[in-house]
Amino acid sequence: MKVAASWSGGKDSAYALHLAKQQGHEIVNLVTMMANKEKSNFHMIHSNLLDTQADAINIPLIKKQAGKKTYEKDFKTALAELKNRGIEGLVTGDIHEVSGHEENWLNRICHEMELTPIKPLWKKDTKKIYLNYIEAGFKATIIRTKLDKLGTEWLGQELDRQFYKNILELGNIDPCGENGEYHTIVTDGPYFKKKIELLKTQKHHLDNNFGYLEVKEFTLKPKK
Repeated sequence: MKVAASWSGGKDSAYALHLAKQQGHEIVNLVTMMANKEKSNFHMIHSNLLDTQADAINIPLIKKQAGKKTYEKDFKTALAELKNRGIEGLVTGDIHEVSGHEENWLNRICHEMELTPIKPLWKKDTKKIYLNYIEAGFKATIIRTKLDKLGTEWLGQELDRQFYKNILELGNIDPCGENGEYHTIVTDGPYFKKKIELLKTQKHHLDNNFGYLEVKEFTLKPKK
């Protein structure tokens, strides 16, 4: 099936794309909903860094701005454009229901748009997802934290087995950050043609009690 992948730039969307490819789907587009022209929703990844991710995996990216009050309408507009390109389904990295939406929100949207929802991670154990993600060869860095759960010292850490051990020891953190504890940016993976290196970053404490890692400089390198 020809499908698009909902792309947050983080680990779950990247791993879901990987599994969808293994299932035999043809990923012809990525789609990212943007908070504004500069940054994406939720993960706050800069537009040019999203473009670099798309370049690294060699799949075209569509970016559409979405307002808080008009998110569903804007999302449907993006899906309609994808349908016009021959897309039949949408891959997402959802593990549980999308925060802030009613139950089965994505299924309803896909049904209304006559698209097949493809959710390879749906309702799976987050410990297994994390470990399988690492085993697959992905690389990701923490770019947002919920400060009442993870302080700014966690920003910039790479997701690996040591990180997994550390958060399990805290006892109140979901391994995949399913309660909003952290968000990531993926820099490498099994289907990446090139890899991204973050060269210069700066940590910020945002007013809404989130920590944010600003990526000031990065580079795209060939993989050996």
